[in-house]
Amino acid sequence: MRILSWNVNGLRAVEKKGFVQWIRDESANVVCIQETKAHPGQLSPELLAPVDAEGRPYKSYWASAKKAGYSGTAIYTRIEPREVRTMGIKEFDDEGRLLIADFDRFSLLCAYFPNSQEGGARLDYKLAFCDAVLETCNTLVQAGRNIILCGDYNIAHTPIDLARPEDNEENPGYLPEERAWMTKFLSAGYVDTFRSEHPGEPGHYTWWSYRTRARERNIGWRIDYHCVNQAFQPEVQKSIIRPEITGSDHCPIELVLR
Repeated sequence: MRILSWNVNGLRAVEKKGFVQWIRDESANVVCIQETKAHPGQLSPELLAPVDAEGRPYKSYWASAKKAGYSGTAIYTRIEPREVRTMGIKEFDDEGRLLIADFDRFSLLCAYFPNSQEGGARLDYKLAFCDAVLETCNTLVQAGRNIILCGDYNIAHTPIDLARPEDNEENPGYLPEERAWMTKFLSAGYVDTFRSEHPGEPGHYTWWSYRTRARERNIGWRIDYHCVNQAFQPEVQKSIIRPEITGSDHCPIELVLR
């Protein structure tokens, strides 16, 4: 089973760069999208119900922000979920920050974590969201569910998760409070699947600034993750970063389950 996750930085923009064909070519079981910047009513039929390489349709689920052209998450799936819902917390649901899909083997959380912004202008909001996500994951695990939390966390956890850590210690995404929350999250019984598979390896990134040819020079940040609860980790076969896929300032990430 293959689960892809991608911050597309605008679904209508990435449609013009071959997104529908990419979905078809990949033919993954589930595709999670962040930063849709759209409501379903603004989208083409091809974006609402793409098909895989064999012509099998995906069903789509949406959590859109009230603010136009902002934030938003979506899940495309060929596997019928038992239930799909939002977080149930108005301040986060109003920005379309999280979708939860319950499947037979696990609950999948597609998340677009807030950017803490320059000077930490939204740091309190971000940390409140982070804590709500952790509480949601804990509640699911305590109820006997396995979880996969995928998406754009907007956090580079350790120095090897960005190309220039010393230059970014006061920048959003690498603030001490954000990194401390990531440590708290992992210490609560969750696994960063890519780092578990590639311990100590620098140079693996999922986001590059559009400025100064950063992607070409691989001056990036690893801020997109597939994390799972520890009991589910043996089901993970591979955790992959897909930098060859362009169309956004992020690249997709892929989780392969046994």
